[in-house]
Amino acid sequence: MPNTSRPSGLPRLRRLLGLATDNWLARGYLAVVAVGVGVMVLFPDSGFAESPMMLTAPLSFAPVILPFGPGTEGGGAVEVLAVGSWAVWLLVCAVVNAAVLGALVTRSGAAATDGAGAARPRTGRVRELLAPAVDNWLARAYLAVVAASLVFFLWAAYLSPDPGFAGIWPLMATAPFSILALVVTGPLEWVTSLSWLSPLLFCAGAGLAGLFNAVLLGRFAHRLRGGAARPAV
Repeated sequence: MPNTSRPSGLPRLRRLLGLATDNWLARGYLAVVAVGVGVMVLFPDSGFAESPMMLTAPLSFAPVILPFGPGTEGGGAVEVLAVGSWAVWLLVCAVVNAAVLGALVTRSGAAATDGAGAARPRTGRVRELLAPAVDNWLARAYLAVVAASLVFFLWAAYLSPDPGFAGIWPLMATAPFSILALVVTGPLEWVTSLSWLSPLLFCAGAGLAGLFNAVLLGRFAHRLRGGAARPAV
């Protein structure tokens, strides 16, 4: 009887590292991150010092909720441990993001050689394109986090007497593309007659950014387990 058990963690780790290093897009991304880290080390007071976190978003923003990281007080050993753990997490984020990009390139190349889908209707192509965002647990869990952050932001923006910095949660959850939504909708806050529209437009932009990230995560999940994406139902 053939063994149909799932592959162990080691082959998946090798597949992850392969996706992160065996194509031009992933290697180029890692090179850009390395340059960003170099700039951060050499010019810590420059405006580009935060570029490594932006380049490895959204995973790099996860430790923000923890009171532990660069700048932690408590003595030399504690500071070294904090900076070291942050550096390891940054490396993990960079490798995962590179693998996601690698999965995108691999999938795109496979699709380009498949002429069977050329005659599919446009709605079918759109559904097939978006299917990776909902047909696996990784992408669905990510979309749940995005939805929760957007609901909280809308509640804070329209119902809470003090919204504070509620927008930071959807911004971090859907980064880096949500930065574009912030840049586009930010000026509306200064227009009194349109300020009420800014949160809605920001949510729409962040939602699209989250959907795009979910598609990438879904494609990554399929490539990591070595399976093909299931068609949309």
